[in-house]
Amino acid sequence: MDFAIIAAGEGSRLAKEGIATPKPLVKLNGTPVIERLVRVFARHGASSINIIINEQQPETHQHLRTLQQEFPINIVVKSTPSSMHSLHALSHLLRGKKFCLTTVDTLFHEREFGEYIKAFSECSEGGLMAVTDFIDDEKPLYIDTDSEMHITRFSDTPSVSTKYISGGIYGLPPEALDILDKCIEEGNSRMRNFQRRLTEEGMMLKAWPFSKIIDIDHADDIAKALEFLSEE
Repeated sequence: MDFAIIAAGEGSRLAKEGIATPKPLVKLNGTPVIERLVRVFARHGASSINIIINEQQPETHQHLRTLQQEFPINIVVKSTPSSMHSLHALSHLLRGKKFCLTTVDTLFHEREFGEYIKAFSECSEGGLMAVTDFIDDEKPLYIDTDSEMHITRFSDTPSVSTKYISGGIYGLPPEALDILDKCIEEGNSRMRNFQRRLTEEGMMLKAWPFSKIIDIDHADDIAKALEFLSEE
């Protein structure tokens, strides 16, 4: 399985709140969040781990160079205007294979992630998107599903039947990158608009529920993250 991590953001909200450390290197229980993802992916059969980082974060680059001695990491150094553009910058490393993508600050319980990756590896077609009914996000992407967990809608606002939001973990087939190319050519942006385009193009996407997925956007999220990981 190929994995990808988007870590090209500036982490401006953390910086404004007094966290000088680049977001990928914020430590939880002594381990930087980006290294935690690398180690989790390696334990779950990663043949490659493809990471895009911001041009303004040489410390992150150096840390990944050290990890390259132990793990199959490919690094792209490029500042991008959105997560969708970050994925496009990584796409040359992912062509022709299914892959699992996350953002650098995505936190989950590894047991649930292992179940998800196993299910995705066994998918014969389409994609498998992580979802959760735990909402602790400023601007969540709401997801509607049918009775068989096929995704029917991505929306910025919930419907009366909406139960889930996007968890920021995307299991995608190789043809998703062809649709990504169209989005880039047409001048679109934002990962959520790419996800909408996948369903508009007729790609089958199923939702896989996690009990909880959180991310780190603010300084007080670090304490929440530590508490969450202690539950594991």
